[in-house]
Amino acid sequence: MRRLLAVLTTSVLLAVAVALAPQPAHAFVGDPVGSNDWACAPTAAQPTPVVLVHGTFGDRRSLLDRISWRLEQRGFCVYSLDYGSRATGPIEESAAQLSTFVDRVLAATGAPKVSMVGHSQGGMMPRYYIKFLGGADKVDDLVGLAASNHGTSRSDSMGDSGSFCYSCTQQAAGSDFLTALNAGDESLGDVSYTNVVTRYDEVVVPFDSGHLAPGPGVTNVVLQDTCGLDLTEHVQIPQDGPAIAWALDALTRPGPADPAFRPSCLP
Repeated sequence: MRRLLAVLTTSVLLAVAVALAPQPAHAFVGDPVGSNDWACAPTAAQPTPVVLVHGTFGDRRSLLDRISWRLEQRGFCVYSLDYGSRATGPIEESAAQLSTFVDRVLAATGAPKVSMVGHSQGGMMPRYYIKFLGGADKVDDLVGLAASNHGTSRSDSMGDSGSFCYSCTQQAAGSDFLTALNAGDESLGDVSYTNVVTRYDEVVVPFDSGHLAPGPGVTNVVLQDTCGLDLTEHVQIPQDGPAIAWALDALTRPGPADPAFRPSCLP
């Protein structure tokens, strides 16, 4: 437990340093730039609203301003939620909160489905919603950025985290939660799955545990396969230019991201 918390604490501190450098001091208060406009009307060009889903110890804005702004500039209605006491609570309960939020977005926009871009736990937790809570009929695309789809070996000796970070225990590789989530079809439903990971991930280890089993609706991406000098790690990935480009490719075409897509490698 102490080992994982040390890694995550270091990552959170790095996130603060990275995010505050180019952004105003209020960057962790309120909504991400361009998001949560409940009067937003989807267009014919971008008919599907996008829900941003933060990771463990995060909130609806931290690390998400840049991707939210890029999505809004491309014409998407963008929404972001807080869940699970900074995503430390039981993932099943967080998924139920996501379900309620999605229904609110659908009611406000009149759209039949949403797409999602999730970081870390936020890329994995929606799969519980899709598999067990009826989300398969309400989600078009799920883009995971360094998602904890198969957990992390950094959690092997965590033990019982008690009430402090219940979801940390659930994200340990081989946990009962992940075993149930990944049993059978890992890419359930008529949902397009794009999973973007980085070789420099120090939280989700091994880095490619963020990938899903290959299938017709799945694209798995390693950032450094197309941008070899990209040094982005776990915390920075939602702000990384190539990662955002992969997400946009997935969200603006039928199916998951095109494996042949080649993003600009500018940070």
